[in-house]
Amino acid sequence: MTTGPRPSFVPGSTAVRRDVVGGRIWTAMPYTVLADDGATLTLTARPGVESLAPTSWTSSRRGGGVAARKRGIDDLAAGCWELDHWTWRDTVVISRFTAGEPFSVHRFLSPEGRPLRWYVNFELPYRRTAIGIDTFDLFLDLVVTPDLSSHTWKDEDEYAEARRLGVVDEATHRHVDRARDRALTQLRDRTGPFAPDPDAWTLPPAGPLPVLPDTALSTPAARA
Repeated sequence: MTTGPRPSFVPGSTAVRRDVVGGRIWTAMPYTVLADDGATLTLTARPGVESLAPTSWTSSRRGGGVAARKRGIDDLAAGCWELDHWTWRDTVVISRFTAGEPFSVHRFLSPEGRPLRWYVNFELPYRRTAIGIDTFDLFLDLVVTPDLSSHTWKDEDEYAEARRLGVVDEATHRHVDRARDRALTQLRDRTGPFAPDPDAWTLPPAGPLPVLPDTALSTPAARA
């Protein structure tokens, strides 16, 4: 008898989303679990959550601008970077990760619950670990208005630079091209994460902020 994937995380527990490349941690951020059916994992984070990110990214957020972000791609290509602490701020995010999908979908809300935008983050399909999920951000993003009526592409220049430096190889690029079409189809047809389901994307109740575990910087084998 064949069984489907089993849930790993109970609502209210902590799951850490990490970007991992070359066996090293690029980012690590703890989320609160909203739901997990074994395939789709729904998480949330609020202002005040403490995370880890490369210094190039934190520098860009602190005023370093485009040059700092570009340095991050150079660091990735060279396999040399350092991590810095970053505090999530300004928005509440609800994030949905689905097994096998090369993108995740996020809805950003104000702390009072006002919808701000949808965000499709193209990334490697996640792998489950004992503490959460591991993936890798592929730079390209799709930003969608709160009512799903229009969208714009974001960071296409960074994606092109990542391709040029070999951070995104040709096989991954082909997967991203297919993923772009799939995400746009779901958006157009209001299917998948864009299907009408207001309960799934409303402001979750406040609770204790999740905290990165001591094992956040280790790289254990992914769960089967």
